[in-house]
Amino acid sequence: MNNRFGKTPELRTSDSVQLLDTTLRDGEQAPGVSLTPGEKADIALALDRAKVDYIEAGSACTGPGERETIKRVTSLGLDATVTSFARGVQNDIDLALDCDVGGITLVVPASERHIESKVGTTREGVLQTTDELVAYAKDHGLWVEVIGEDGSRASLEFLDELAQVSHNAGADRFCFADTVGHTSPEHTYEAVSRVAEYGPTSTHTHDDLGLAMANVHASLAAGADLVHTTVNGIGERAGNVALEEVAIALHHCYDVESVKLDELYGLAQKVAHATGVALPPNKAVVGQNAFTHESGIHTDGTLKDDAMYEPYSPETVGRERRLVLGKHAGRAGVKAALDEHGVDATDEDVAAVVKRVKELGDRGKRVTDADLLAFAEDVQGRERDRTVELLDLTAASGGGTPTASVRLNVDGEERVASGTGSGPVDAAVKAVRQALGPDADAQLDEYHVDAITGGTDAVVTVEVTMSLGDRSVTVAASDADITRASVQAMVDALDRLLEKSQGTLEPASADD
Repeated sequence: MNNRFGKTPELRTSDSVQLLDTTLRDGEQAPGVSLTPGEKADIALALDRAKVDYIEAGSACTGPGERETIKRVTSLGLDATVTSFARGVQNDIDLALDCDVGGITLVVPASERHIESKVGTTREGVLQTTDELVAYAKDHGLWVEVIGEDGSRASLEFLDELAQVSHNAGADRFCFADTVGHTSPEHTYEAVSRVAEYGPTSTHTHDDLGLAMANVHASLAAGADLVHTTVNGIGERAGNVALEEVAIALHHCYDVESVKLDELYGLAQKVAHATGVALPPNKAVVGQNAFTHESGIHTDGTLKDDAMYEPYSPETVGRERRLVLGKHAGRAGVKAALDEHGVDATDEDVAAVVKRVKELGDRGKRVTDADLLAFAEDVQGRERDRTVELLDLTAASGGGTPTASVRLNVDGEERVASGTGSGPVDAAVKAVRQALGPDADAQLDEYHVDAITGGTDAVVTVEVTMSLGDRSVTVAASDADITRASVQAMVDALDRLLEKSQGTLEPASADD
């Protein structure tokens, strides 16, 4: 197929593409994001488990605290090469060396805007500085990547010169940087094609125009073989290209392996939790809806053939398929959901449950597992005895340590327990776990809060997904008090998970 390039560009690299992840540096520059040293170390370990080639741990020039954090990452003994961001001054390289990094990303201005207005130098000055600093860093045993900052707005002729000087001085690679998410795939292809003639080339793209991924693939088609990414695409303004999206696209479309794919979902969750930046439900690869099906037609097709409505299996990226119920649900989906919960239902039972599911969905409500099971119990005329029931909750926070106490009915026995935590919800959940003991140590997989009325007295709905062993359940609860709604939802989820357990639930001992 012909296009403005004459033919459809193809990846020049057929065996491997490397990733440099900059979540700990560029990702942390997203508004409102600040990672602790421990969080950075945990994310670095997760990136290393995913077999990411390069991890940019931060900017050593930022200050003593950042340098201690970088040293913590370099002390982990990772397989990945750990790098530090360095400006075009020798002191930044020295500070990076003090952190025991294996390499630097040396950033020098490329566009006239950055050369003249930001740095106050000339093209000749940039070339001379780059030559000297690359040689200095290589003399000290560092892996060196030169990044031409704002390269997408730079003169192509000057980018050629900068790439040539960088490689001649010994740089391991030169990076084309679309620093402000400004450019098109066509321009990216042209620029990278030129600089790739001088040596190994990488690409750094931002998503301000929604073109970060397109510009990555234009870069790869033009000869780049290393991509800068961040987990979940976090970063300045609209963010960077997302690691998980680059990795799965390379695997699925080009049979190119870049990272360990089944680590992607756990990595995404870890970064979302640490940064406080929630994953959008419709986020590719790692969003809640990526492998979730509600439509009756889609559910029926998926039950017949896993690949009917999915480009690749959820297990590929460490996930599981979910069938959820709502106004679009059909008989096949409801029957599958009932089977999953061990409920035997006749065709007449299923038809009656489908009707109720649709009625609830038509009112704009999400149908949880608890709703489904309650419908089935009502249709079949079954009554169930609760295993766990919340009788009372008291929580306090403020000047001191948040505390909470709960009173539960557990198999007909009243139990009282208390706990402390980072907040009232955390304290209350710990109190519940104390009352139920280790046999009820279910995992909280998902936690969502939505306000369903306005004003200062808003009622909130808390929806949780919890798992115990190979069973999971989703339950929602509403209350004006977010702590009570949270605990009620979790207790109701535990009640469903524990109803088929054998034996009695012993409360936790004082040492647990």
